[in-house]
Amino acid sequence: MKEIERKFLVKGEFKSFAYQVIPILQGYLSSLPERTVRVRLCGERAYLTIKGISDAKGVSRFEWEKEISPEEARELMKICEPGVIDKSRYLIRVDAHLYEVDEFHGDNTGLILAEIELLSENEVFVKPEWLGEEVTGNPCYYNSFLVKCPYTKWMDK
Repeated sequence: MKEIERKFLVKGEFKSFAYQVIPILQGYLSSLPERTVRVRLCGERAYLTIKGISDAKGVSRFEWEKEISPEEARELMKICEPGVIDKSRYLIRVDAHLYEVDEFHGDNTGLILAEIELLSENEVFVKPEWLGEEVTGNPCYYNSFLVKCPYTKWMDK
């Protein structure tokens, strides 16, 4: 399965547009760029996800995901690499698209990212006023990087 997504920094107020907020905890069994293997507790549900390396633009890559039980996820989290991603995900519908806006906590406090999944790399979409600079393809904003090198350690540099 191929995932096509764009990623943006968020500026300004966005929370009032959300129709749902989901707490997320995730760890990595493998954070290699060629293949990341992620365990995610997402509210009352849990997932195991494998992602391949991104294309040259950082827009698309292979993704495989399977729902697992929260108990299985908690057991797998025990053998994950050091560090955890803790964030709140705000779901915001803008026209025909869904933005997932992640407000990070812990060592990544201060970082707010919006992602939008697309059907094609050239798909046109509405950019709301709270959408900031595009950071698609910048590995510093990948969760697998943030777990090793948190935002609070490099944001002012």
